[in-house]
Amino acid sequence: MGRSRSRRALARLLLASAAVTGMAAPAAAQTTTVPPGAPETPYVAPDRAYLFAHMTKERYGVLHYSVSRDGLHWQQLNRGAPVSSDYHGHASIARGGDGRYYLVGNRGDDDPLIRFWVSDDLVRWTPFGTYRPRLQGIAGLAHAMQRIGAPKLFYDAPSRRFLLTWHTPTVPGTPDDPERYWASQRTLYVSSPDLRRLGEAPRRLFGWEMATIDTFVVPNDAGTGYCAVFKDERYPSYEWTTGKTVRISCAPTLTGRYAPPGPPLSPNFREAPTLIRSPDDRDWLLYYEQYAGTSYGLSKAPRLAGPWYQVSGNSGVPAWDRYTMPAGLRHGSMIAISRRQYDALVAAYPPA
Repeated sequence: MGRSRSRRALARLLLASAAVTGMAAPAAAQTTTVPPGAPETPYVAPDRAYLFAHMTKERYGVLHYSVSRDGLHWQQLNRGAPVSSDYHGHASIARGGDGRYYLVGNRGDDDPLIRFWVSDDLVRWTPFGTYRPRLQGIAGLAHAMQRIGAPKLFYDAPSRRFLLTWHTPTVPGTPDDPERYWASQRTLYVSSPDLRRLGEAPRRLFGWEMATIDTFVVPNDAGTGYCAVFKDERYPSYEWTTGKTVRISCAPTLTGRYAPPGPPLSPNFREAPTLIRSPDDRDWLLYYEQYAGTSYGLSKAPRLAGPWYQVSGNSGVPAWDRYTMPAGLRHGSMIAISRRQYDALVAAYPPA
């Protein structure tokens, strides 16, 4: 009993010290000694921060920035104004092997072109090129419509190639059955060493039959292979209880074969997932939108394999919140940046 009281006293002392000095309490102390529901002091790494490139509810498809030091509390930059007059799309950023950042988008699902921008510093973007995928004759995707949804980028360092993914449907919707359009969505991909040589025919990323959108890929933290995070685009029902949730599937190689997906990582009616590693490298932070533009949710896990749980945030009760995000933020992607890059972005695009 005396040892237990001593440990609790030490934990309170560490947290009080962190509050006074402005420094985060040690991550190990947070993980092992903070009682459930008690106040937490998020860990802030000296040279790590995060950028969220996104659109807003008021300006769909337009590029905005928000930043965070701890990956949990976000602040919108540029006083809420866009940071680019040229970009349009569901912002997805990948850092290439040349150290430069590449951004992908399109003007809308009916735009035949996938468009790329490049930046040396994340402050200014310049057009880099376009790619027009041939959507006819794709193996296993008969009658593909000329629709390109939410293109996303991943740079694979081992192969020195970019993976470009997007979703394409095969069946138009009708007023009586609008969901058949979404139920026909399948994730396609091509790869390229430089986003200029994109001559290969698009292929399906997943071999199983399930409507999927908003797919992106990350290395598997189990040590080998890759994991794809995506939205199960089937409408939820007793037959498809996982419909409209974020799920994950892993494979031994970048392009497959991907295993049937695991259980949902989010509640129903969530989309546009994006994933970052916490500043102390203990946890994955998976953000997803409760559409359309209602709020962002967060699920957390120590490993991609789980266990995942939904974190409390944006509740309107600060004492309950483990994360906060400005209202009205929509689809985009988060990436880790350095403190120097964070300072440069804040200087270029001051917050409100």
